[in-house]
Amino acid sequence: MEERPPGNGDAHHDEPSVGAVVHTHAHGPATPVSAHLRRIIAAVLIPFGVAVVVGLVVLWPGGVPAHERTGVGFDQQTQRGKVTRVVEIPCSDVNPADTGTCQQDTVEVTTGKDKGRTFTVSVHPNELRRYSVGEEVILTYAPDAPPDIQYTVVDVDRDTPIALLAGLFAVAVLVVGRWRGLTALIALAISFAVLSLFILPAILHGSDPLLVAVVGASAIMLIALYLCHGLSARTSVAVVGTLISLVLIGVLGLVFTGWAHLTGNTSEETGLIHDLYPNIEIRGLLLAGFIIGSLGVLDDVTVTQTSAVWELKQADPTMSARQLYRAGVRIGRDHIASTVNTLVLAYAGAALPLLLLFSIAQRDFVSVATSELVSEEIARTLVGSIGLVASVPVTTVLAALIAAADHPDSAPRAAAGPPRHGRRHRRRNGGADRT
Repeated sequence: MEERPPGNGDAHHDEPSVGAVVHTHAHGPATPVSAHLRRIIAAVLIPFGVAVVVGLVVLWPGGVPAHERTGVGFDQQTQRGKVTRVVEIPCSDVNPADTGTCQQDTVEVTTGKDKGRTFTVSVHPNELRRYSVGEEVILTYAPDAPPDIQYTVVDVDRDTPIALLAGLFAVAVLVVGRWRGLTALIALAISFAVLSLFILPAILHGSDPLLVAVVGASAIMLIALYLCHGLSARTSVAVVGTLISLVLIGVLGLVFTGWAHLTGNTSEETGLIHDLYPNIEIRGLLLAGFIIGSLGVLDDVTVTQTSAVWELKQADPTMSARQLYRAGVRIGRDHIASTVNTLVLAYAGAALPLLLLFSIAQRDFVSVATSELVSEEIARTLVGSIGLVASVPVTTVLAALIAAADHPDSAPRAAAGPPRHGRRHRRRNGGADRT
């Protein structure tokens, strides 16, 4: 056959263009959106970002407010100790009415003003926890109690195993995720900082828990998404989709907690908080939990949907917004089916001892499900799941509209790319395609 130079009419020239799109998708960054769309996205997100910053400044608490310790529950003073001696004694030596063999432990206080002081504790055979020599423990300290019962062992010291587990997690993330894993760890640290330095102290200072949660969750969302996924149109669409879903979760939570008369005061912890800080609105604390608990899963779904739509558009630039939406929603359905099940099982696992108690009491399903203690978890699960399900079509339609209306600025670069890719392809094949 006659050799032909590559040109616009060459059929072989069209083939590498598809390969060029795939090559860009697999290894290169996403093509930037047009200046017009960037201005539209900025017009939406910049005011939102400014509002979040203003909210942080106005609501910033300036530390946890001090209070007088009650010595009850989590409000007890704590110190560290170490078990120095363990012996077995007859339980009758502790209580004449008891039988069997008990364990008597000698514990040394290792922190505080009484460092070096020792005391003994008795462990009965029906107690699950046993201590060994050298084991480090957590002690509660009651200064107003008689000297022989001022210290009590309440827990073991788990600093070393938990720190090691956290280190293994960080190493695994860095090895697999590399640079992206590092940014994810930084975002995780920032999320904890916002939670501990802003959200929790602001609530303790008496600010509306729901408002604090909205501002704090928005700050975490903006920092985490842009830090992990970059300052791009994809990330901005995920931010908008997450924001809309969070608003829906807040509205649904507000409506149904009021309609179902859920107070949020269903545990020892919330009761203690109310006693220590009566100005905290406990129902608002419940709603704040709805918002914060849903944020992590929402981020995952919205980022996945925007990435899927952009990849579909790069694979086939001729796809319309309707086609992109339909294909993206099909991907989202599988994600939603597994994620909703994950949410339900996570809450069920956390409440498993409670569910066992209801089963032992032989209460029927309806009475269990409508009790306030369980209804709170059901409302939390279902409200979060509704927001999660809604995030798929919302984020997908936003991504499809922007992706379909895009690329007037990047068209010359896209057109220039395929010939270079095609020439590399022909050189690798020894010019076989020119015969």
